[in-house]
Amino acid sequence: MKSNYTKIYTGSSIIAQLIVSKLNAIGIYPIVKDETESGRLAGFGPSVMGSQELFVTDSDLQNAKQIVTDTLENMEQ
Repeated sequence: MKSNYTKIYTGSSIIAQLIVSKLNAIGIYPIVKDETESGRLAGFGPSVMGSQELFVTDSDLQNAKQIVTDTLENMEQ
């Protein structure tokens, strides 16, 4: 079965939350996967501290990728 979601970002939770905020502002609501929090809740240590993954529906993919690209480019400046 094919997933209707595509990963658009993996990295710092701070940057991930900035991207989520920008996506929400245009009506895109991503799924946030946080291995650190999942591991903590299960009683295991995290694999990478502070790392999150963002997933969006395939119908939002194009706009979401542009937001990620713009956000990362602006941070480099």
